Amino acid sequence: MPTPPHARPVQLDALGPRGPYRTRMPSAVHDVTGAEVARLSLVPPVYVTRALSALRGAEPVPRARVDTVLEAAAEEFASGTVGGLDVPAYEDLVSRTSGTPLPVVRAATAGTARFVALARSSAEQGRPRGTFTGLAHMDAGHAVWARRGDVFAVNASGNHPGVHRLWLEALALGYRVAVRPSRREPFTPHRLVAALHRAGVRQDQLVLLPTDHRAADTLIRGADRTVVYGGDDVVARYAGDPRVLPQGPGRSKILVTADTDWRAHIDTIVASVADEGGTACVNATAVLVEDDPAPLAEALAARLSTLPGLPPQDERAVLPVCGLKRARAFDSYLRFVAAGTRPWLGGDGIVEDLGDGSAVLRPAVHQAESAGAEQLRTELPFPCVWVAPWNRADGTAPLRDTLVLTALTRDRELLDRLLAEPTVANVHVGDHPTHWMAPGIPHDSYLSDFLMRGKAVVGTL
Repeated sequence: MPTPPHARPVQLDALGPRGPYRTRMPSAVHDVTGAEVARLSLVPPVYVTRALSALRGAEPVPRARVDTVLEAAAEEFASGTVGGLDVPAYEDLVSRTSGTPLPVVRAATAGTARFVALARSSAEQGRPRGTFTGLAHMDAGHAVWARRGDVFAVNASGNHPGVHRLWLEALALGYRVAVRPSRREPFTPHRLVAALHRAGVRQDQLVLLPTDHRAADTLIRGADRTVVYGGDDVVARYAGDPRVLPQGPGRSKILVTADTDWRAHIDTIVASVADEGGTACVNATAVLVEDDPAPLAEALAARLSTLPGLPPQDERAVLPVCGLKRARAFDSYLRFVAAGTRPWLGGDGIVEDLGDGSAVLRPAVHQAESAGAEQLRTELPFPCVWVAPWNRADGTAPLRDTLVLTALTRDRELLDRLLAEPTVANVHVGDHPTHWMAPGIPHDSYLSDFLMRGKAVVGTL
């Protein structure tokens, strides 16, 4: 059964190279109403340094066992009782602390398990065709696909459970992995790391290191390769460090050209904006239309306005929830940013007070004057979308810096230009919402592009 609000807080230990580690003064984890639901043990910088040293001294998970271990961990994650939490209790806590609707969390549980089971085959989809994974054809010379380091660190976010699908590939490729969970939602990485331990990954091959920001810097400096989640400030901070892969705002978009009737694709547009609670980097935050954008904006607002405002753990919830103070801060910021745009939805506010210290973040739809409007770069953690006109003279410039672009068009020449645009990471053509993902398909390039390289080998034994 889901954890009742009055239950004792769950104890979440760090999972170090020698086993669970519990501090005497753990950090409180609160749900969206402000109630304490868990106590998270934060490790100091010296513990991080020692953990990284242990990872560096450990052997990789044996390649011959990787698939078996991952399949067992996937089953454990999806259906087992891990860390004292069965699946309903785990999902309830994730929903209540992150504010992510419970149905979204449930779908993420199944989706994450699928990615875990397929992590090795998914990682190897990025292997260059001319490379091998071991010594072969040495006398003629060949290329070996080799790691760029031994220790991979993850400085995770807590906006959606799905962010923890990516780093499994590093473990499958032979890296030893250290995960720093978000203090907002530490339950998913704790469950995933514990499930992998139970499936056969040794504690000195994979650790969970909850930390404060000071110790997080120690983690990032001490690893060979690190993925870091955050906003534009995080991207700017690590832009010059080749050892760090920043995962910033997605700014995913939809383009509708004049040869396509958007009315036939309104379900895809709505889903791109609002599915996953509108919280993911792959949710659409801008829709550009080669026509008058007003009818599309009006129709989109009408559809989004009907979404119910409910507590996140409600079976029917679809919108994100956060603390009331934080919700009001988002509302104030949106009003400031949206100045000069036409509000179709949310202009009177996006805060729906639930009366328990929390609030639903309701959808917002604003119409901007041009495809170059600065508002189109604004990404907020709820269904908030900017609709703007686009024409051929605008070209691909307004579509740059986009994680996912869904192109509703029949213009092959335009599609070729979008595929060639370096700052558009993914292109979905037709009725494929921006949040579509699958194992083996790159999210923001293949992670292996960052982790691996080709190494020449020639000679005889």
